[in-house]
Amino acid sequence: MASLKFDLLDTVEQATTFGPRLGVLSLQREDGSSLQIKTPGLITTTSRGVVPHLSRDHTSLTEAVRWVQLPFESFLERNPPIPTLQGGPHALHKFLGYKTHQHLLSLTVRDPSDGREMPANGKDHIAAMTIRGVRKITPTQWKEYMRACRPDVVAALSDVPFTQPPYSQKRITKSLERSTAWLADLLSSQSDLNHEPFNVLVHLVGSHDARARQAFSEGLVEPLYGKDAELIAPFKTLDEGVAGYILELEHLRASLVGADSPDIHDAVSQLCKASLAPLSFGKLRVIHTTSSPHDILQLVQDVGVDLFDAPWAHQAADLGIALDFRFPVSPPPLVVGQACSSPMRRDGGKLDIGHNLFDTAYAHDHSRFASTFIDAATASQLPDAHEARDFVCKCLACSPVTSEECLVHSSVDSFRNTNGESMNLPYTRAYVHHLLHTHEMSSHALLATHNLSVVDRLLADIRKMLSEPGGEARYREEAKKFYEAYDRQLSVFDEARAQWAKVERERGKGRLRREKDSDGANDAD
Repeated sequence: MASLKFDLLDTVEQATTFGPRLGVLSLQREDGSSLQIKTPGLITTTSRGVVPHLSRDHTSLTEAVRWVQLPFESFLERNPPIPTLQGGPHALHKFLGYKTHQHLLSLTVRDPSDGREMPANGKDHIAAMTIRGVRKITPTQWKEYMRACRPDVVAALSDVPFTQPPYSQKRITKSLERSTAWLADLLSSQSDLNHEPFNVLVHLVGSHDARARQAFSEGLVEPLYGKDAELIAPFKTLDEGVAGYILELEHLRASLVGADSPDIHDAVSQLCKASLAPLSFGKLRVIHTTSSPHDILQLVQDVGVDLFDAPWAHQAADLGIALDFRFPVSPPPLVVGQACSSPMRRDGGKLDIGHNLFDTAYAHDHSRFASTFIDAATASQLPDAHEARDFVCKCLACSPVTSEECLVHSSVDSFRNTNGESMNLPYTRAYVHHLLHTHEMSSHALLATHNLSVVDRLLADIRKMLSEPGGEARYREEAKKFYEAYDRQLSVFDEARAQWAKVERERGKGRLRREKDSDGANDAD
């Protein structure tokens, strides 16, 4: 397995354990090649190993996709799971079509964004959801699957309860004990000379109890003795055997609702701090299931998180929403002759974070997806010193490129593009509005690549600001402006969900039967 290294940069003063920070994650492969990810950075979530709505070519061409997270439960409906049959080096990359020089693959048992109620975990297994129902997976099975798939990073099994909250003190104590035991069991295999060691991330458990979360973390850094020490040798503590820490927001939010917490966002930050305070400052901090760009900004500022996923960006693509926001908040770039409207402003004066392209208001809107960015074709016609050139969205929808290569299927196909790659005009809101209402899959593909690129640009702008002199103080000011400018409740998602459901009824599966039943009812009247 490739070796993972995380280095914090000294461009941001680290006066405390928490607060904004910059870093570089390096993955060194066995063949000498390396892959680097700058932090704060983006984790791309998948479904059955595939980035939702994107083909393999789309995934390779989308620069935002670098760290790819794979929930293994979606393969557990068969025994043995099909990915374990691939074999050979980089088995998971080959099976799923990812590139070793471009994509880092991490493996978790469960989908972090799936907060559905599940059967209780047992002493020697956790429950995983598959398309054929619930499956039990043991620590021994998990190690076998990891050895067969050889992912770049793996998450240790953890007893995170997904039963109905609130959780009793006894249940939380069981969660801590099981998670610690399963981590020790995984690390016990690291000294096995017949198998390469894993790059392990550990879930920080403890539910909504700050003292329990702190106790679990303290247990990771305490030296072990006797048989416990022999089990994890050559490590002296459990913490020495892990590369970083995972914080699950979906579970935290659910447990806080059950505990009647008044301010969930601040409570989440405090619980994250309780978990991280006893642990190594220089190790990777990963957050799963953020719910908005506001979450990302707040957790960078308050906690100092390094990697984030953004399931809300995928959900936006599902619902026909094109994200349109910038950090720091700034007016749209001025380009003569181009009109591009901003997102809707709510009653409270805050802007939506994107456009609901199901709305008929976009039926004749022939502008690009986002008012806060310009397309590459427009940028190529601007003077080099024009400030708008810094606001280019490089996604496949806003900056589509005609390849210099041409697929030749026979001697008849003699056309060659000898002019090299060329920039095309962006896809428009009206075009995607049409695709959405005709139930075309390409609409979601265009939105997915755009939305991921917008989130990736958000994180790039965060890194840029923090790297500048006085960047941390300015970051706190600009984050506050962002909270005041954009709607954190994501009201546009609710509206898009209702319109998506309407089109789904009219165009989706079962449409003909619904129309037949409706016609029959009308004839009866």
